[in-house]
Amino acid sequence: MSVNESVADVAGSDPLNRLGFLLARNGAIANSRVHRAFESCGLAARPGAALMLVGRTGFMSQQALSTALEVDPSIMVGILNELESAHLVERRRDPSDRRRHIVAITEEGRGLLVKAQGAVAEVERGLFADLSAEELATLRELLARVRSTPGDPACTEG
Repeated sequence: MSVNESVADVAGSDPLNRLGFLLARNGAIANSRVHRAFESCGLAARPGAALMLVGRTGFMSQQALSTALEVDPSIMVGILNELESAHLVERRRDPSDRRRHIVAITEEGRGLLVKAQGAVAEVERGLFADLSAEELATLRELLARVRSTPGDPACTEG
């Protein structure tokens, strides 16, 4: 029996047990909870994710940030404008290549980052409370292998 046949057999018994449906439903729940966690810190999801990425190293190029978030560069400008106007990040020209912008987290941004990381961690603790560390590692590995294509939108919100 092929993998596709076994997926269809399970789904045939209960349509709500289809893997795509389960993944979509649980993904939507996780997405909603993460959004609320960011909102509790005064951030929308995309600026929150951008702050978390920049906070990992303290700085990164605007282009690398756009690529990592799979966001069009024109949308990235708006996200960074929002973070910069809140004094959470600052953009400056790369001294070695004046065409590049470096995005750096500010002290104020670091303070909010700690709060946002805590809020997201709390969501994850709630979502995965019934899973062991080994099961979480397996889940992470399996999700990384789910087939998608580079053209699939990772996030459709504006």
